[in-house]
Amino acid sequence: MGLSREQIAEAMRGVGAFPSGKDVVAAGQFIWSTASEGHVLVKLEPAGTPSDADLDRIASDTRRVLDAASREKGGGLASLTIEFVDKSGSITAKRRFGSPMQSSTQSSTAQPQPSSAGHAPIPGLRPQTTSTGPSGIPGVSRVIAVGAGKGGVGKSTVALNLAVGLARRGHSVGLLDGDIYGPSMPTMLALDSLEAMAREGMLQPFLVHGIKCMTIGKLVDADKPLIWRGPMAHGAFKQLSEQTQWGELDYLIIDLPPGTGDVALTMAQQLKLTGAVVVCTPQKVAQDDAARAAKMFQQLNVHVLGVVENMSFFVGDDGKVYDIFGRGGAEHMAQRLGLPFLGSIPITMALRANSDKGDPTANFEGKDDAGKRLKAALENVVTQVENQVALTSISQAGPSLTIR
Repeated sequence: MGLSREQIAEAMRGVGAFPSGKDVVAAGQFIWSTASEGHVLVKLEPAGTPSDADLDRIASDTRRVLDAASREKGGGLASLTIEFVDKSGSITAKRRFGSPMQSSTQSSTAQPQPSSAGHAPIPGLRPQTTSTGPSGIPGVSRVIAVGAGKGGVGKSTVALNLAVGLARRGHSVGLLDGDIYGPSMPTMLALDSLEAMAREGMLQPFLVHGIKCMTIGKLVDADKPLIWRGPMAHGAFKQLSEQTQWGELDYLIIDLPPGTGDVALTMAQQLKLTGAVVVCTPQKVAQDDAARAAKMFQQLNVHVLGVVENMSFFVGDDGKVYDIFGRGGAEHMAQRLGLPFLGSIPITMALRANSDKGDPTANFEGKDDAGKRLKAALENVVTQVENQVALTSISQAGPSLTIR
């Protein structure tokens, strides 16, 4: 458990300000801070013209008090970055201790506004460049989109648990919350206490539950609706995917908005996708929309890895199984469309609770009958996706002939 912003502010009362005899908090020189998994960034605005020795003293004191506060919580600082800024907010000096995490330095949390180009630029990022044709994301080996024909089928739940499940198997995994209008990951990953940051014009992903995540839900006010036209959603998704510093990833999972609109089209045109996973519940009405989503991917030349039936059945705490929506409907749809069936995921009380409190790891650690069923179902989906990705890689490689 890392330090909260309140705990950092309290600890900073032990750092003397420049040039007054007050501490930096009392003197109003402590501007901003953020922390994630032992990596801390602090922004200070000293008065006057401090010398390098003065800045070194402030940095050393900051390291001392924050390391002590972190150790009280049973941890310690993995890294500390201290930015000294002037009244305009421009960085005038910087001090670092330890290895800075990939998500260090400048914050970027303001509400995006429409630009003259018709899309909504994300504040703090460098202007995006125009590219033609599909392109890969540097350092990312495989990109998998998770889509659905309609909302409410648990697409985000499947995307998140697929990402966490792959990470638990030793893969390096990123999760892009591409549901521009209704981002779920701030809640499902408990990101409330974390702030989005950018470094040298690149968004730095959140590091939680063994995965890297980026969501527009942390770049805009949580209670404000995003009333954006298609081109604005297009621009936001383009910046989220292209201007997040993912680093080296085995998998990037993209949680798409429901339907067959602008974001899916943008993604298919912009990224070189390994494939797509279609999520569907058993009911006929959900199957009809999921079939449209699958055909959309195929029309966009995106390989459909298969179909996941979510909310396939309900498992009570007593272990009794109820086929609320009629189990098997999505599997029959997959057979009808000639698509692989990747597995069924049940509804359980724990799955709902874990999603609400932002603890997806707990879905893989259930001990009761319902928990064991959920874990087995999620593990099966992860296995099937791995298998389909492997088959896709073989088919894309094509046959080879060696003459000796």
